[in-house]
Amino acid sequence: MRSEFDVKEEHSVKALIKSFQHAFCGILTSFVIGRNIKVHYTAALAAVLSGLSFGISKVELVIILLISAQVICLEMVNTAIERTVDLVTSEYHIYAKIAKDVAAGAVLVAAIFATIIGGIIFLPYIFK
Repeated sequence: MRSEFDVKEEHSVKALIKSFQHAFCGILTSFVIGRNIKVHYTAALAAVLSGLSFGISKVELVIILLISAQVICLEMVNTAIERTVDLVTSEYHIYAKIAKDVAAGAVLVAAIFATIIGGIIFLPYIFK
């Protein structure tokens, strides 16, 4: 049974800092091991820089940042799912395939809608 001290320790500043360190390590790891996430970061950077160049509104910039973050976060979750499935089994299993395919599909859907939203925002500035 856990003591009151254990519960308080989990909520300490030291524990909070350690959890942020783990999170930043996860971000860095996803960037280092992931091919697709580099593409998403590059696209996000290009979209933000283009937005600043075109002088898009603050609301449009926030939308670009939100949809970029969504795609990047989904790619990170996809990577975590793929690595976890690979850890659990090295053999072909239909459920492993489904888990990987659905996670990858979620990223693709988000990327498609991000592209559509980017087009809606940027095309009027391009053809101005």
